[in-house]
Amino acid sequence: MKTKNNLGKTVLLTLTIVLLMGNNMQAQEKEVYNKDITNKKERPFIVDKGEYPFKSNWFEKDGVSMHYIDEGEGIPIVLTHGNPDWSFLNRNIIKGLSGEARVIAYDLPGFGFSDTPENYGFTPQEHVEWISALLFEHLKLEKFIIVVQDWGGPTGLSVATSNPDKVLGVVISNTWAWKAEGKLEGFSMYMRTPEMEAKVIDNNYFATTLMQSSINKKSSSTKAITDAYEMPFPTKESRKGTAIFPQQITLAADWLVDLEGKLNTLQDKPVEFIFGLKDDTVASQDIQDKWRSIFPKAPVQLLPEAGHFTQEDSPESFVFSLRRILKNIE
Repeated sequence: MKTKNNLGKTVLLTLTIVLLMGNNMQAQEKEVYNKDITNKKERPFIVDKGEYPFKSNWFEKDGVSMHYIDEGEGIPIVLTHGNPDWSFLNRNIIKGLSGEARVIAYDLPGFGFSDTPENYGFTPQEHVEWISALLFEHLKLEKFIIVVQDWGGPTGLSVATSNPDKVLGVVISNTWAWKAEGKLEGFSMYMRTPEMEAKVIDNNYFATTLMQSSINKKSSSTKAITDAYEMPFPTKESRKGTAIFPQQITLAADWLVDLEGKLNTLQDKPVEFIFGLKDDTVASQDIQDKWRSIFPKAPVQLLPEAGHFTQEDSPESFVFSLRRILKNIE
C-alpha cells in the first residue's frame, strides 16, 4: 500500500515539475526578429509568423522601447490601436497596403511588444505623448493618413488635431472623441467598479473573454490569433493598462471635451467612416449621427457582420477606404 502511495506521490511530483518547467519555458520564450540586424532587442513573446510576418522596429526613449511595424514605401499610413490589442490587430491591413504605401503600426507603451515606462499611468494624455514622439521626433513624418478605432480614436485624433497641416486623410471606425454618454458612459462606470477591475487584473478578462467574444468566429477559434491577443499580458502587473483604459472613458472627460472642440481642424480633410454594426456601444446610431454631423461629406461603410474590432473582422473595408484616399491625394 505504501509503495502505491509513494508511486502516486512521485508521479504527481513529476507532473508538477513538468508543468512548472513548461510554464517557465513559455514565459521565457523570446525572439530577436528585427529589420535592423544589428539591433538585438528581443520581442517579449513569440507570435505566429503566418499571421504576423513583419520584422520589428524600435523607438528608444528614456531607456524604454516602443515597438512599431514599418512596411512599404510611399505615403505614410499610421494605424492606431486601442484596448486590449496592439499592432497585431492591423496585420491584414498592413499586408493589403504595404505594396502601395508606407504602413506604420505601433504598439502603445505596455501593449504588444512595447516596454512599459516606469511609473506609467496609462492615461490617454501619456499615450499621446509617446505617439507624437514616435511620429514626429523619431520617424519625422511630414504628412500622413491616420486610421483610428477604439481608444485609437481619442489618442490618434488628439495627435491629428494638434498637427492638422500634416494630416492627409482620416479613417474613423467604432470610436468617439467627446465626453462619453449613454452606453459608453455606463460601460466605463461599470468597469470602474472594484469587482470589474479585479476581474481584468486577475483573470486577463479584457484580452481573453471580452476580446474573444467581440471578434468574428473564425478569428476567435484560431489559437494563433487568440494567443497573440492574450500573450502581451501574462501577469497582473502587465494588465494594468487594460484596466485603466475603460476607466478613462469617463475619468478623462475634460480632456475629451477639449478634443471635441478641435475636431473642426480636420473638416477640410478626406475622412471616411467604417462602422461595425454588431457593436452597439461605439457604433450606435447616436454615435454614427454625431460623427456624420461633424464630417457630413464623409463616405460611410456600414458592416452588419462586423463587431467592435473592425480591423479584425473586415480589414478589406479599411483597404478600400485607404485606397480611395490615396487615389484622391495622388
